[in-house]
This record gives sequence, C-alpha cells and structure tokens, in this order.
Amino acid sequence: MRSLLLRLIDRWRAPAPLPNRVAWLGEWDYAHRGLHASAVPENSPAAFSDAIARGLGIECDIQRSSDGNAMVFHDWDLDRLTMEKGPVAVRSAEALARIELRGNTDRIPTLDRMLELVAGRVPLLIEIKSPDYRRGDRRVRSLCLAVRRSLDGYRGQHAVMSFDPRVARWFAVHSPRIVRGLVVTEEGTRNLAGQLRRHMALWHARPDFLAYDIRDLPSRYAAAQRKRGLPVLTWTVRDADLRERAGRYADALIVEGEGVA
Repeated sequence: MRSLLLRLIDRWRAPAPLPNRVAWLGEWDYAHRGLHASAVPENSPAAFSDAIARGLGIECDIQRSSDGNAMVFHDWDLDRLTMEKGPVAVRSAEALARIELRGNTDRIPTLDRMLELVAGRVPLLIEIKSPDYRRGDRRVRSLCLAVRRSLDGYRGQHAVMSFDPRVARWFAVHSPRIVRGLVVTEEGTRNLAGQLRRHMALWHARPDFLAYDIRDLPSRYAAAQRKRGLPVLTWTVRDADLRERAGRYADALIVEGEGVA
C-alpha cells in the first residue's frame, strides 16, 4: 500500500517528461569532466576538445565566482586542481580565468568560454554545484541565474542537473525549456527514511531525468522512475564491469578512464 501511494504521488508531483524532450539523453556516452588524463586536467578546454574528438558528450561542473559568473570547476577550493589555494567563491571570474590548471597550461574556463568551444558539436550535462544543499544556501538562485544567462541563445543539446533539488525546481519554474535532472546517491540508505527523502527530493525537483550513482544500481527506486518515463543516467562508469552493469540498469553512461568504450 505504501509503495502504491508513493508511486501515485510521484506521478502527480513529478510527472514524466514527454519522450521527445529527453530522447537525446540516451543516445550518447558522456565524458566525466571531459576526457581527462594525467596531462589533461578535468574540466579543462583540452579535456573537452578530446571528448569532442572521440565523439563523446560532455559532463562538466559549475561553481559561482564572487561576481556572479558561472565557472567550469568541480571543487569548492582551488587547492587540488591548481597551484592556488582557498575557496573558488571568493574570487572574481576574471581572477579565476587567469589561474592555470595542474597538468598543462589551460586555465579555468568560464561557462561562456566552454560553450564557445563546444559550439553544439556534442551534448552537455551541466552539473551545478550547490554547497551544503541539505542545509540550504541562498546562493543557489544566483548560480542558477548565472548558468541561464550563459545558456541564453545556446543552440546545442544541453541539460542542467544537481544533487540539490532546488536547482531543478528553479529551472522548472524560471526556464522550463531547459532539460533538468536530479543527481542521486543512496549512500546505503535503502531504509524507509532514505526512500522518503528520495521521493521528497523528486517531488520538489520535478526533474526530467535522474543521474544515478552506479554503486547503487540496481535500485528499485531508479527502476520505478525509469519505468514511468524518466531516463536514468549513471555515474561514474570507470571499467568494463561497470559498463556492463550500467547497460542493464541505465539509459546513458557518464564515463571516465577504462569506462570509455
């Protein structure tokens, strides 16, 4: 009875998208943070160019600069990926764009620059990073707005996604033509409380697709959403065994390393 009730609420609060809106998502593998390697940093122009050359879609990460611009960078801090230190969010876009990434001479790109580089040749999955999303963060709206400004007029296939259900909800309300996804990791919580949290996130987000942690597949929750019409993408597929599992339980793969076909 409980499962039936949750399924009914799912259909009401988070209806499945029209199939032609999301069909392109399942036609590609996506290079996780670009096609990076030891001499090609993640989320770098070189990694994006290499992904395009291999015929892969691209998954990338977005942080907000201090002056409200969308920057392509994964970590909250600069320490791991550059020779600089400290939070990304306290520096301006101009200052961040001068910082070289570890591994080559590429610099941190703005989303605008990345879009100019890709130019619609392959589809994009744009993950919007939301700090402390379970506790709430007022910068979410400004970051979503920065991403939308960059995407305004961009003609290539693209989707936004986030662990934070407020991101997908913001785009559902303010930019509904942009395809939007909810990123999910179960983190070992398949108990009732975990199930309810996932359903509540879904109801708030109203996503067009899910991007699911490969470590959690197979998942009854993911399978139920997939069955009713939400494509399930899965991350991060790093080897042949995970590719085989992803092929059974997901519609598209976010890949890196030996997971690249």
